[in-house]
Amino acid sequence: MRQFLDFEKPVAELENKIDELRQMADPEGVNIEEETARLSEKAEKHLRAIYAKLTPWQKVQVARHAQRPHTQDYIKALVSDFTPLAGDRLFADDKAIIGGMGRFGGTPVMVIGTERGSDLETRLQHNFGMARPEGYRKAQRLMKLAGRFGLPILTFIDTAGAWPGIDAEQRGQAEAIASSIAACFDAPVPLIATVIGEGGSGGAVALGAGDKVFMLEHAIYSVISPEACASILWRDPKQASTAAETLRLTAQDLKRFGLIDQIVPEPVGGAQRDPAAAMASVGKVLGEALKELQPLAPERLRELRREKFLAMGREALH
Repeated sequence: MRQFLDFEKPVAELENKIDELRQMADPEGVNIEEETARLSEKAEKHLRAIYAKLTPWQKVQVARHAQRPHTQDYIKALVSDFTPLAGDRLFADDKAIIGGMGRFGGTPVMVIGTERGSDLETRLQHNFGMARPEGYRKAQRLMKLAGRFGLPILTFIDTAGAWPGIDAEQRGQAEAIASSIAACFDAPVPLIATVIGEGGSGGAVALGAGDKVFMLEHAIYSVISPEACASILWRDPKQASTAAETLRLTAQDLKRFGLIDQIVPEPVGGAQRDPAAAMASVGKVLGEALKELQPLAPERLRELRREKFLAMGREALH
């Protein structure tokens, strides 16, 4: 059953009316197709109007929508013969980060991503996509394995951030994230990162230092969540909508600042309304990027990757 966000209320009312009409008993043979077609057209028009002018805070809500496709969905849709790999070989297996080998369009690849889960049971299992140090050390292990076997790396980012618990700090959360970023830079193979929902703080950057960084149209990417930012700056988490505007966290903002390479368009109403179409769009840009990057030698890949990130912010400084 489709879940609607608060600002989608006009569309929700129309689509509920359409469902009611379709379920009506029709003993006299009255044709209701004309009315449902009229309402569907009206709902589509409302949806296009709403999504054409989303505020940053509304984009935050869309990025977090429970029915958006998650990393596991992208793997099922885009990667064949997927073999999951577990554990960091040091402490434990962190299910907030999943990864393994498979084939993307016939090309052997290593896939790594944060997984938030889709219902209460799986969200608890994956810790809502917030990884502990062992998760980032698993990612490092898989990146090194990919380098050893010459496998391009595809990462999918969808997390509010790294797990902030005492247990994570005790096991070296900051070092694990920093080492994961370093592993991205050192990878001798193409590394393509895609923000599919929420890209939060170091927990996202740990998988995001790629040759190409893509964002879905309604995804967000920020150093801190709007709620946490509002709590720090205004001592009031209710100022989250103001913080969202200040943070410049939308895909459009990040593309304008040169922090990402490409925005992947979503279906009207967001990826949650047509997951198959959204995932196909991601698959298309990933395929194009792989064709561009695969011919490059390892040293050239590393050189371009480092130059890309070192160049960020230079224009603002001058």
